[in-house]
Amino acid sequence: MRTARSQAVSLTEGSVWRGMLRFFLPIMLGTVFQQLYSMVDAVILGQYVGKTALAAVGGSDFVIINLIVGFFVGLSSGAAVVISQHAGAGEADAVSRAVRTAMLLSFWIGALVTVLGIARAEPLLRALGTPEETMQYSMDYLQWYFAGMIPSMIYNMGSSVLRAFGDAKRPLYFLLVCAAVNTGLDLLFVITFKMEVAGAAIATSISQLVCAVLVLTTLLRLPDPQRLRLSSLRMDRRLLGRMLTIGLPAGIQSMLYCVTNLFVQRATNMLDTDTVAAWAAFWKLDGVYWPISNALGISVMTFVGQNYGAHRRERIFQSIHAGLALHLLISAVFGALIFVFRRPIIALFCEDEAVIACGLQIVEYLAFCYPLFSLTEVFSSAMRGAGNAVKPTVITLLGVCVLRMAMLFFITFPHPSNLTIAICYPVTWAVSSLMFLVYYKFGNWLPAWKEKAQPHT
Repeated sequence: MRTARSQAVSLTEGSVWRGMLRFFLPIMLGTVFQQLYSMVDAVILGQYVGKTALAAVGGSDFVIINLIVGFFVGLSSGAAVVISQHAGAGEADAVSRAVRTAMLLSFWIGALVTVLGIARAEPLLRALGTPEETMQYSMDYLQWYFAGMIPSMIYNMGSSVLRAFGDAKRPLYFLLVCAAVNTGLDLLFVITFKMEVAGAAIATSISQLVCAVLVLTTLLRLPDPQRLRLSSLRMDRRLLGRMLTIGLPAGIQSMLYCVTNLFVQRATNMLDTDTVAAWAAFWKLDGVYWPISNALGISVMTFVGQNYGAHRRERIFQSIHAGLALHLLISAVFGALIFVFRRPIIALFCEDEAVIACGLQIVEYLAFCYPLFSLTEVFSSAMRGAGNAVKPTVITLLGVCVLRMAMLFFITFPHPSNLTIAICYPVTWAVSSLMFLVYYKFGNWLPAWKEKAQPHT
């Protein structure tokens, strides 16, 4: 088999700012494209099927999908940290075993989610209080989406593996191909074949399959020790334990965000269909920001992971400061853009004036609040990169999830409205960021150095 040229990059040398930008930009562009082709589903369905379809796909379905995928992406960060630390330390054998363990884990989790998701889609939707008028659309989309979970998990884990090596470009290339496939199939299935919501979900699942094939082909052709070898595809229990020790708290952290959003969705479903559709449109717009935020978090985590493995303390803190400056800038720019262009953006999803008016109000409430989350994203990512995963999860649990749930039960549910739903976000972002700042300044968050393992001879 012909070996592909490695695009791995060491993050332990050279300019931190230049390295951060070169690593972050491909990840950011990739996540933006990933969200854009998700938005394509919403735009096409809203324009060609109607606001009921938009409310279905962007409402309860969106929250459930984010819950599952968010958990796995958090879990895969454990693999990325383990691989990046061993790569930074130059431990080739451990790197090889970690790659095999990570990819096998993604397959089995994908298989489990597929079976459980298809079987339990309806109870999940009803538990969220999904309106009866959108139930069938929600069921159609969710079950077809779950059918593509194995490829989705393989792609996400494979991308994490490549990024752990410092290769952020190829996951971007794969997503560009995936976005083109998804858009083309959306137009074909929804508009030409009139397959409505099911057609959009099938298009997304097929595009995820294309991404999985591309990432697997790349991993199978990398040079040693990065190469995935199917002949020795088995889990290393010790490395699996480390991945889960780091990844499970990160996955739980991502899941906790989504769990609280389930209750936010429950509050939204208490209002009329126009409001549900408006929030669905906003969450698709808002969904462009969070992958960008996460992309910067991945960059910081990978920088910290490689430099922690290489015992480069000064570069750890340089990468944190660079990441924080970038996150604040991006958050401010994103908020300004969606505020200035709020009406044409909302109108993309639905031309119903009642939906547009409601969507404009939501944007005006939240557009300038995103910088409040910057400290939470950057500090938690840095701590995970150093192998400290439990305390960031606890801080997130208290600062975001417990507080948000309290606000929902004591403010939003008794008085459901756009304002009482929206205010839950900036308050909890600000509190969690303050808690992370205190822990970063005064807590012993950087684990003690471990002796580098000697290479196998």
